[in-house]
Amino acid sequence: MNSRTIPATIVIAMGMIVSLPMFSVFADIPEAYNKLWSDVSGKIDQNIEQYRKGDTAIDVVGEDGKPVKDAVLEIKQKTHAFLFGCNLFVLDQLDTPELNSKYEKAFAGLFNFATVPFYWGDIEPKEGKLRFEEGSPYIWRRPPPDRLVKWCKAHGITLKGHALMYVKNKFMPDWTIRDNGEKFRPQCQKHMADIAGRYARDFAVWDVVNEEIPRLANLKEWHVVPDDFLAWSFQEAGRLLPKEAKLMINDGTSQAHVTTAEYEGMIKGLLEKKVRVEGIGLQFHTSFGAMFSGKSYTPEQMYTVYDRLGALGLPLYITEITVPGTGEDGSEKQAAIVSNLYRLWFSAQHMAGITWWNLGDGTAYMNENKALGGLLDKDMNPKPAYQALDKLINHDWRTNLSIKTDAKGKTQFRGFYGKYTVKITTGNQTKEFEIDLSKDNPSPHKLTLKQ
Repeated sequence: MNSRTIPATIVIAMGMIVSLPMFSVFADIPEAYNKLWSDVSGKIDQNIEQYRKGDTAIDVVGEDGKPVKDAVLEIKQKTHAFLFGCNLFVLDQLDTPELNSKYEKAFAGLFNFATVPFYWGDIEPKEGKLRFEEGSPYIWRRPPPDRLVKWCKAHGITLKGHALMYVKNKFMPDWTIRDNGEKFRPQCQKHMADIAGRYARDFAVWDVVNEEIPRLANLKEWHVVPDDFLAWSFQEAGRLLPKEAKLMINDGTSQAHVTTAEYEGMIKGLLEKKVRVEGIGLQFHTSFGAMFSGKSYTPEQMYTVYDRLGALGLPLYITEITVPGTGEDGSEKQAAIVSNLYRLWFSAQHMAGITWWNLGDGTAYMNENKALGGLLDKDMNPKPAYQALDKLINHDWRTNLSIKTDAKGKTQFRGFYGKYTVKITTGNQTKEFEIDLSKDNPSPHKLTLKQ
């Protein structure tokens, strides 16, 4: 943290001792805002303990099957089951090799989930000329998907495609049919088939339809589509993509967080049609005014929204986040808001992932750069918000410990869900194993020490 940042303070809330991240005392953050979040801090910590951690047992036996007592286990968490993501829209696209290297290091140092762009107008600017391959003609913020897939696989990062169907006029190719939904349908079908044919096995998550509620409210800004566009898109995606892929709907900040009933009704309608919708995306682009007013996006209001949408039985994902960093003490204000939001989102029962939008200042879409909403500055150096997330994701929310087996070769621990390395030492022998602490599979782990 920089010199204007206080690392933490300890308070007592709801009978628990909790650590609250605190940022510059010089930053003009309203007392009422701080109180809203300090009041809910105990609940956040309790929820994280309940929903993001689990218990598991380990049995250590020798090659003869007999228990190994007093073995020392060094347990280190390597990955999170929870998805912490960002869009990867400017990989290899910055001005110098140094900037690109810093961007890559910052991304891989924080995230295990990457959003890859499939905006139709940039994927296929000329009909039949697809920009999938490395070396395709340069377009800013639209690197060829092949390159991003290769990089993510090399870094163990889960891939998400954004989006199969996003037919807003300004993001569409000129050659597509704009004014006739039924004639447009086969073009949509081929577009989805082209993407699925190349990437079906690479991507774990897809935004199938993006911003359907704004489309319905502003039809002139979007291509004319078939009457059954939403359900049909999910039916096609379900036909083209493997069952292992998660198919999501995604909509805007206010649509998800304010006029939630309409979004809820839209999702219920899809579920009633028995189409494959398997995740709910919620954008979160905000401002200092909205956050500090105490009227919008309060902790309890957000919990209410997530409980309401979570009751539909689908996992939730925060899919796009912008928190500004402008003005005096803007970076400290941004860090304070980001830390509070991520703690709440990580604590929400039905949440499965959180995706920041633009990692660096100057890498956003056109005028959105004015917000200075990156976690890195224009030189790709970490801002306080990046440092705050690094502390949460890589330190506070990771489990590392040393324990011993008992006389029966057994031990147990509680940790955050994810993959772990377990280094077992007994006498002069040391062996290393990998285990997965999963909410879905709490079975004990039997580790055999072979000679």
